[in-house]
Amino acid sequence: MDIRQLDRQALLLTGKVVSQVKTHHLRLATPCADWTLYGLLRHLVSQNEGFAASARGAGEPWAVWRDGDLGDDPAGAYDASVGEVTAAFADDEVLERRLALPEVGEGFVVPGRIAIGFHLLDYVVHAWDVAATIGAPWEPAAELTDAALRVATRVPDEGRGAGAAFRRQIAVPDDAPVGDRLLALLGRDPSWTPGPC
Repeated sequence: MDIRQLDRQALLLTGKVVSQVKTHHLRLATPCADWTLYGLLRHLVSQNEGFAASARGAGEPWAVWRDGDLGDDPAGAYDASVGEVTAAFADDEVLERRLALPEVGEGFVVPGRIAIGFHLLDYVVHAWDVAATIGAPWEPAAELTDAALRVATRVPDEGRGAGAAFRRQIAVPDDAPVGDRLLALLGRDPSWTPGPC
């Protein structure tokens, strides 16, 4: 399957959960220790805008990865950013084009096919972050968790920890569900629940 079709599924999965966010949820803590739910949603919008800019050959400036604006309608802002990144990924040349990902490292570029895999991983896992925060179900299709798990196994251990994109892996049983193994591989505790505000 074209990685872009799977990526679109990841965006829809996340959008389904984001559409359930209410104003009073925005101040809640998330599994991403550095972010409230508001900050996480802003990150999702910013990432879509950054990947879209990178797919168009303009992804090196940090500003394009950090300017996401939720306004008064976080779900609407998310949907608009989905439209932008989906349109940017639709160009068939994007699969081989070299995309800049400055969040990984200055001057870091990868073929679009790999960058879109990173994007897919981000949205499958952040869908869980949002769902866990608001107590909503997280039900990715098996093909989506399998694809995300394949990408996650390639994330290096170096540079993980507090303040980094991923925390250190945590242990789960070998026979744990694929979704739990995916979350644990990226340093998330599948049993996480939000604490009191």
